[in-house]
Amino acid sequence: MSTTTRARHSTGAPQATGPVTVTPAPGRAFRYVCAATRLALGWVFLWAFLDKLLALGFSTGRDAQTDAVDRFGPAAWIHGGSPTLGFLKFGTKGPLADFYQGFAGATWADWLFMVGLAGIGLALVLGIGMRIAAASGALMLVLMWSAALPPDTNPFMDDHLVYALVLVLLALAGAGQTLGLGRWWNHLSLVRRFPILK
Repeated sequence: MSTTTRARHSTGAPQATGPVTVTPAPGRAFRYVCAATRLALGWVFLWAFLDKLLALGFSTGRDAQTDAVDRFGPAAWIHGGSPTLGFLKFGTKGPLADFYQGFAGATWADWLFMVGLAGIGLALVLGIGMRIAAASGALMLVLMWSAALPPDTNPFMDDHLVYALVLVLLALAGAGQTLGLGRWWNHLSLVRRFPILK
C-alpha cells in the first residue's frame, strides 16, 4: 500500500514528497491463522514420528496386501523396524533414486530422520526455535521431494515444496509468538545471544 503525502514548506505552498510505503502490522486474524498453520504443520511432523515409532497403522504397520494393521508390531521403530527402508527402497524414482536407495534402512538415516521429525514437530507445536525448525524442515521436505522426481501430478511442484515454503513463511511471520512459547523463548539470554535459535 502506498500513499502520497504533502509537506508544507516555509512558503506555505504544498509540495509532493513522493510515494511513501506503509507496511501495516500483521493483524490479529493473520497472527492466529499463522499460529493455527504452525500447529497443524507441527502435528504433521509429530504424527509421522509417532506412527513410525509405534507402527500405529496409518503409514506404518499396515499390510499392503491384506490391509491388516499390526499396531506396535515389528514395523515399529521401537521393535527394530526401519522408518526409512520402505520409502527409500521402494518409493524413490528419478535421477536421484540410486543415491537414496543406497542408504535405505541405514541406522544413521533412521536416527537422523526420526530425530528430525520429532525435533521439527516439537519446535513447531511449541513455537520455539522457529528459524532452525523452518530451515531443517524445509531441507527435509526438499530432500523428500528430490527422492521421487518428477512428481506424479505436476512437472515439478508438489506438497513437499509447498510445505517447505510455508515453514519459511511461518518463521518470517514470527508465528511462534501466538499460541506458542515463542515470546518467552525469544527473551531467553541464550536466544538473545544467538539469534539463530529464535
